[in-house]
Amino acid sequence: MQPTNVMNVYSSKGDVAYGELRRLILSGELAPGSRLAQYELADSLKMSITPLREAIRRLSSEGLVEMDSHRDVRVAQMSAQEARQLFEVRLSLDPTAAELAAVRRTDQDILFMRSALNRLVPVTRKWGEEGLQAHREFHRALYVASHNDVLIRLLDDVWDKSDRYRRVGLELPPGDEPRIRDLDEHRQLFDLVVAGDAAGTGELMRRHITESLTATAIRALEEREGVTSRELA
Repeated sequence: MQPTNVMNVYSSKGDVAYGELRRLILSGELAPGSRLAQYELADSLKMSITPLREAIRRLSSEGLVEMDSHRDVRVAQMSAQEARQLFEVRLSLDPTAAELAAVRRTDQDILFMRSALNRLVPVTRKWGEEGLQAHREFHRALYVASHNDVLIRLLDDVWDKSDRYRRVGLELPPGDEPRIRDLDEHRQLFDLVVAGDAAGTGELMRRHITESLTATAIRALEEREGVTSRELA
């Protein structure tokens, strides 16, 4: 018998391990700097160590885990530099996606965006994961309406990696604020996309990102690390 089926099994289990480990890291359940107990993780996922190591290699290539010379694996630390780089990419890509959405959105896209809008709650410490998830769903519904597959994939990755920094923002004093402005801006973004106002949508999205909780988290990380924005430029 050919070994193809075995390879497919490993590939499938590797995908499962990759997806679960990535989720645990991005959600903060595996803390930055924490050591991955590989055999325990393999047992909890009910698989051998081989697909888990395959997943770890993939996560290492994404910069989410770090491997040392002793084969220890740790969750990558968070840094002001990475946070600002992700922020800068979002500041470039999100407004572009919003402008395209205003031009290309379909009736189905509008239904998805309206549904996501109705589930929104403030992104605050009070609402926690529910707020973050609802916020993510609305933004994704909006940029999916751009109908640019490359842009959607890039934004999915940037949003995933930015989630760790949004959670930092929730732990800061602004994380207790009601943030009604954010909710109002989401409604305005929706209205502008429906109206087909590309320029207005892009401008509002740029301002929305600049004044986001993530921006607050970046400033806090920079102060903690003693890094200035000029040094990161």
